[in-house]
Amino acid sequence: MIRVYRRGCQTSEPVIANARWALPADAVWLDLIEPTPEEDAAVERALGLSVPTRAEMASIEASSRVYREGGATYLTADIITHGDDEIPGVDPVTFIVSRGPLVTIRYADPKPFSMVMEKMQREPALCATSAEMFLILMETIIDRASDILSRNAARVEGIASHVFSGGRTVGFEKLITKLGRAQIANARMEQSLAGLARIFVFVDSAELVRSREIRDHLNALTRDAESLMIHNQAVAASIEFQLSAALGLINIEQSSIIKIFSVAAVAFLPPTLIASIYGMNFEHMPELSWPFGYPLAVTAMVLSAIAPLLWFKRKGWL
Repeated sequence: MIRVYRRGCQTSEPVIANARWALPADAVWLDLIEPTPEEDAAVERALGLSVPTRAEMASIEASSRVYREGGATYLTADIITHGDDEIPGVDPVTFIVSRGPLVTIRYADPKPFSMVMEKMQREPALCATSAEMFLILMETIIDRASDILSRNAARVEGIASHVFSGGRTVGFEKLITKLGRAQIANARMEQSLAGLARIFVFVDSAELVRSREIRDHLNALTRDAESLMIHNQAVAASIEFQLSAALGLINIEQSSIIKIFSVAAVAFLPPTLIASIYGMNFEHMPELSWPFGYPLAVTAMVLSAIAPLLWFKRKGWL
């Protein structure tokens, strides 16, 4: 599907991709959503530019993600999708910046695109030039990334309150699972922000930057992306610390349990020895004929069990 936005229009116009389709002279943005080969060919004929395939967009090599070709600048970044989910997704989106209209190619529906469309319906003047459309899209993507990062940071902070609440570690399995999901979201956010930062640096020297106002706006977006990356790295450090702390607390509790069993084993070892001696039933054991032999043996077993416990208590091991 192709959506064409013209200067000052509130909504897009439907496009029937065929050999006779001509690009409107006042078009400022062509949004290609899961384009068919016929739609790719129609846009290529209209603009004289090549449209990258989905396989080319998915390439992770930096040289394949930002480059210039045929007088146009091709920029590909992984944009966060399903940002409201606990584990968001990422999908590559390509921006083609040239002297003509802005072209975007995507095979997903990131929320920033619908947010920009809602803005254009409220303020048609936003749809003025392709450069402004590019900056508005980038600004909305950064704002959306900031919201997702804030939610993930709040989620991690909430997990921290449970990890260090001082309670038992019985429910730590769920907390570790939540930390793992937060780490996946954090890694995908880092992937998206790194791609956006690379785009801003590359565009700074492209033909898009024609005025000081646009350059200042682009520099502001670069600073925003860098600050979000720093914040995201801080969240990643918090996740790593909490994971280590949770595992450490689990080990401490397990050690305490093993300690109890060890103390019990040591405490019952002397009584077991006494019971074993008098359970051998040899014929010549004088204690077997004593009237108070049994009570004395029981008393000896009790005292031999209490003595190690008192010793452990004095040493502070209990």
